[in-house]
Amino acid sequence: MKILLLGSGGREHAFAWKIRQSPFCEQLFIAPGNAGTASLGVNVPINPNDFEAIGKFVQDKVVDMVVVGPEEPLVNGIYDYFKNTPALEQVRVIGPSKTGAQLEGSKAFAKRFMMERDIPTAAYAEFTSEQLEEGLDYIEQQSPPVVLKADGLAAGKGVLICQSVEEAKTEFRAMLAGKFGQASSRVVVEEFLDGIEFSVFVITDGNKYKRLPIAKDYKRVGEGDTGLNTGGMGAISPVLFVDDQLKAKVENWIISPTITGLQELGAPYKGFLFFGLIKVGNAPYVIEYNCRMGDPETEVVFPRLENDIVELMMALDDGKLGEIEIKNDPRAAATVILVSGGYPGPYENGKIISGLDEVEGSIVFHAGTKLEDGQVTTNGGRVIALTSYGEDFQKAVALSLKNAEKVQYEGKYYRQDIGFDL
Repeated sequence: MKILLLGSGGREHAFAWKIRQSPFCEQLFIAPGNAGTASLGVNVPINPNDFEAIGKFVQDKVVDMVVVGPEEPLVNGIYDYFKNTPALEQVRVIGPSKTGAQLEGSKAFAKRFMMERDIPTAAYAEFTSEQLEEGLDYIEQQSPPVVLKADGLAAGKGVLICQSVEEAKTEFRAMLAGKFGQASSRVVVEEFLDGIEFSVFVITDGNKYKRLPIAKDYKRVGEGDTGLNTGGMGAISPVLFVDDQLKAKVENWIISPTITGLQELGAPYKGFLFFGLIKVGNAPYVIEYNCRMGDPETEVVFPRLENDIVELMMALDDGKLGEIEIKNDPRAAATVILVSGGYPGPYENGKIISGLDEVEGSIVFHAGTKLEDGQVTTNGGRVIALTSYGEDFQKAVALSLKNAEKVQYEGKYYRQDIGFDL
């Protein structure tokens, strides 16, 4: 079959890498893709949010399946666009409907969804600019740290953990005044949960689901989880503290009621669902939902997933997901992200990357790269993900770090302590 993959990051390169391994994939297009995906398929210069252009391309090339990598097209309703366009309704679209994608598109929606179904999550309140004084009063009553979340999509940067009430009030004002644009026109103020985080992914047809390998990512830019939040500086899988008892709680308390809740909403959901979880004591709590695979976790989850990803995605549409057994590679996988100097603040693109051909024993996933005149250059904050296998995560991290030294570009930075807290 002909497949169109939307997106341009490390997650999409990992998708492309996995899709190309499938005998079901006859031709792969990636829109817009990056320097890494160019070696696995045909990069197409189309914006993933330009639904008309995507629809026209799908018709022209007789594409059978559209796989949506990033959240924005899903939240904007690409699934609904295809299903409501007669010439496109037969195309398989991997991703939820616009209503289903609200689990990520609106933090306030997600919190209400969880509260109504007794899904464990932090206590919260939500405020708009008209409720500024009420919000400031609410913050005054909290014990720091105080968590502030932009309601809408903010490219993974809309969550602030404030160490004092004063800092929280200052940031709350800034967010409502447009710090994250439209995304923070509504702000969720949340209780801080003290624990250790992990990431759970399922593939679901909205009725049945299959759990993929569990991962743990590292969001902060600095060693020891310090500094600003980023899209993710590295990840490992499996996560040894997530034992069978904790997995059972996650399944029974969180995953099952979430899938049932989506059915109650009448929201079609044929795609991936991410649960950002935190273990507090021996109990799992939901920090956030994502309506797609996470990044950088995909770069460790897919290398450990032994199943044919295209077969899995076809089963979503055919109602056969329940018949498939998930098989995981017993080895550990770790990814280390190389970023641009200055990230997550301002950074420069267009730096020439060398040494990629010297990498040995690791998989190179391109995140923010571009091919210019035959040379690979930087084209984003997160530039390269280096994923390695090992008999344990420490050995996998060590191999990725060894290869990180070989890749060179001006301003390169990466964390050397992925997995430090385990």
